[in-house]
Amino acid sequence: MLKLFRQIEEAVATIRKQWPKTAHAGIILGTGLGGLTEQIEVEASLDYEDIPHFPRSTATSHRGRLVCGMLEGLPVVAMEGRLHMYEGYSLQAITLPVRIMRALGAEL
Repeated sequence: MLKLFRQIEEAVATIRKQWPKTAHAGIILGTGLGGLTEQIEVEASLDYEDIPHFPRSTATSHRGRLVCGMLEGLPVVAMEGRLHMYEGYSLQAITLPVRIMRALGAEL
C-alpha cells in the first residue's frame, strides 16, 4: 500500500508543477467524449507518459492526456482517454488515475 501511496504522491507533484489549483471534479472521457475538453479553459495539459506511474492509453481513439483547467467556473481535471482491462492493465493500474484526481482535490 505504501508503494501505491508513493506513486500517487509522485504523480500529483508532477501535475502540481504545471497546475497548482485544487480540482473540484475529475472527469474521465472515453470514445466520443473527447470533445468536452473544448469546453474547458485549459490551463495545463500533460501527456500520460509525462506523469510518473500514469498508465498509457493504447486505444487509438483516446488522446492520452490529462487536461487541467476551468469548466463553468470550476477547476477540473479531465482524462482525455480512459484505460481498459483488455489493454493488459490490472484493476489497481486502471484506478490509479482516479486516485490521483482525488489527491488533486476532486470530489466528484
